[in-house]
Amino acid sequence: MLERLVIASRESRLAMWQAEHVRAKLGRLYPRCQVEILGMTTRGDSILDVSLAKVGGKGLFVKELETALEDGRAHIAVHSAKDVPMELPPGFTLAAILTREDPRDAFVSNAYASLEELPPGAVVGTSSLRREAQLRSRHPHLVVRPLRGNLDTRLAKLDRGEYDAIVLAAAGLKRLGAAQRIRAYLSTEDSLPAAGQGALAIECRADQQALIEALAPLNDAETAACVRAERAVSRALAGSCQVPLAAHAECADGRLRLRGLVALPDGTRIARAEVEGAADEAEQLGLRLAEALRAQGADAILAALPH
Repeated sequence: MLERLVIASRESRLAMWQAEHVRAKLGRLYPRCQVEILGMTTRGDSILDVSLAKVGGKGLFVKELETALEDGRAHIAVHSAKDVPMELPPGFTLAAILTREDPRDAFVSNAYASLEELPPGAVVGTSSLRREAQLRSRHPHLVVRPLRGNLDTRLAKLDRGEYDAIVLAAAGLKRLGAAQRIRAYLSTEDSLPAAGQGALAIECRADQQALIEALAPLNDAETAACVRAERAVSRALAGSCQVPLAAHAECADGRLRLRGLVALPDGTRIARAEVEGAADEAEQLGLRLAEALRAQGADAILAALPH
C-alpha cells in the first residue's frame, strides 16, 4: 500500500487547486497514505513579458516538475492536460486522466455580455494562438492582443481596463470559484477547444509500475479516450503553442466524435475536419483526423507559419 506520496505542482492558485483536488481523491482511496504537495515555480510561470509561442511553448510549465520526478523529490505531477507536451520525454507516462470539467472557452468582460456586443476596435485578450485565429476569423473587426499570466493576473488586467474582454478556459474559472465572471460560454462550434482542455493529467515515471496501478482508479476511461484522440491529432501535426491547432472529442455509447482545425493566427485560412469511430481506437482516430486536415490544406497552413 502507498504510505507517502509527493505531488509536484506549479504554485499558481489554479495549479494548487488541481493538486489539492488530486490529493483529496487519493486520500479517499488510500486513507493511510500521507500525501504532500511540492510547489514549484516553472520557467513558464516566470517569463511573463513574452508570448508562450516565442519562448518554447507549453513544455515550459512541465519541465521542472519532471525533474522533480526524475530525482525522486516527487512521485507524481499534476498538470492541466492541455499544458502537457504531445511527446513526453523518455521514461515518463501519463498514468491517469481525470474526469473532464467544462472544455469550452469563456467570454469574460465587465462591460459587454458577449463577443457579438463588442464594438469595432474593441480589445480582446487571449494567451492562445488557437483562440486568436478563431476570434479573428469570426470577428475581424476586433483587436486581439496577447494576455499572459495566471488566471488572477489575467482577470486583474481586465479589471484595470487594459482589455475590453478576455477569453479564457471555462474550467479554470469554475475550479477557482470564479464562474460568476463568465458572461458567455463560447460553443465548441465557435471556439474549438485545445487538445486536453478541461482535463487533468497525472504524470509519473514509467518504471514505477506499482504507482501506476495505484493511480488507475483515478482514470476516467471516456475522458482518457477523448484526450488520447485529441493529443494524437496534435502530435501528428506537430502541434505546440506555436501552432494554432484545436482538437476536441466527445464520447457517447462507446463512439468518439473528433473535430479539429489548423489555422493561420490571423484567421484568414482555416482547415477543419471531423471523424467518428470507436472510443477504443482513439489514437487511430486522431491520426485519421490529422490526415483529413491535411486533405483540407493543413500542411500548407503549417508551412506558412513562422518557425
